Amino acid sequence: MKKILSVLAALTLTASLLAGCSGKAASTPAETAGQAESASAAESTMESAAETETVSQQETTVAETEGSQSAEASGEETAVRVMALKGPTAMGMVQLMDTAEAGPVGGNAYEFTIAASADEVTPRLVQGDADIAAVPANLASVLYNNTEGKIQVLAVNTLGVLYIVESGDTVQTAADLKGKTIYASGKGSTPEYALNYILSSNGIDPEKDVTIEWKSEHSECVAALSSGEGGIAMLPQPFVTTAQAKNDSIRIALDLTKEWDALQAGVETPSALITGVVVVRTDFAAENPEAVSAFLDSYKESVDFVNGSTEDAAALIEKYDIVPAAVAVKALPYCNITFIEGTEMKEKLSGYLNVLFGQNPKAVGGKLPADDFYYSR
Repeated sequence: MKKILSVLAALTLTASLLAGCSGKAASTPAETAGQAESASAAESTMESAAETETVSQQETTVAETEGSQSAEASGEETAVRVMALKGPTAMGMVQLMDTAEAGPVGGNAYEFTIAASADEVTPRLVQGDADIAAVPANLASVLYNNTEGKIQVLAVNTLGVLYIVESGDTVQTAADLKGKTIYASGKGSTPEYALNYILSSNGIDPEKDVTIEWKSEHSECVAALSSGEGGIAMLPQPFVTTAQAKNDSIRIALDLTKEWDALQAGVETPSALITGVVVVRTDFAAENPEAVSAFLDSYKESVDFVNGSTEDAAALIEKYDIVPAAVAVKALPYCNITFIEGTEMKEKLSGYLNVLFGQNPKAVGGKLPADDFYYSR
């Protein structure tokens, strides 16, 4: 137990600072993008890890089928416990979640839990109380390194969700950011690394050529954005859409995913700006390869449904209290929900982690993960 708690302590501190898509969900309806948490949040997560029943009570179980525990599974059914964060990483799962309410899917009896932040997911994975989870991409690497390979990544499920928005019309290209003030949250985590990479690659020194005012919450960025003319902010989806609903003068100036892709054009092994991935406990994958393969098939179908049937998907997203349907309809085209596995997943994710490692090794857990980090079926 002492060893588990010590690992959790390290993970919590890292995840709270570095998680690509976690944050203070209580302050916004959107999944945040790597917002830095306080030391008190880390202490709270450690206490939750020591008292798993309390953690369980604090999370919202959205679909629990018969056979959700191994002892209850019947016949060939495999109990699979899945967690996701409240935002794009959970949006792609909604069709599978809805189908699983009626019973086992593809031989798997699912229990889905939507968590408010990565701090809730980490202890459940490490202690073996969750089998599969959708987490920020860099957190997957941190978990792999800090648990000595007990976590593997199954697929990329969300590409970049970061956007530069403004209440004016001064930014048309990344070069236009030079000399500007940018409001942002997520200092010391993935949003900062992504922004710095794009700025520096466009000849802009993040320390000298722009002023980045770091806020603790996305709502503070929106308030600053709206307080004066020509305000500029970096925000994630679906929070961008929520902000636009409250202030119609806010427009999307730059899609940082497209900016990243443009910088990677011509590179022999191009990376991608990645927000979220789905991971599995290594032991669970080794013991249940057929269940993992069935999950991946069902998950891909769910992602295809969400991307192809926006209005129906939005209704399910509201059903599971992720964001309101009206927000989901407008935000989904910008959430970059995807499903990438195998060789392509390894290529894109390893390249992305390499960029983060180059800026700050702690962003990926101190070192780049080995090949066994990337699950292949």
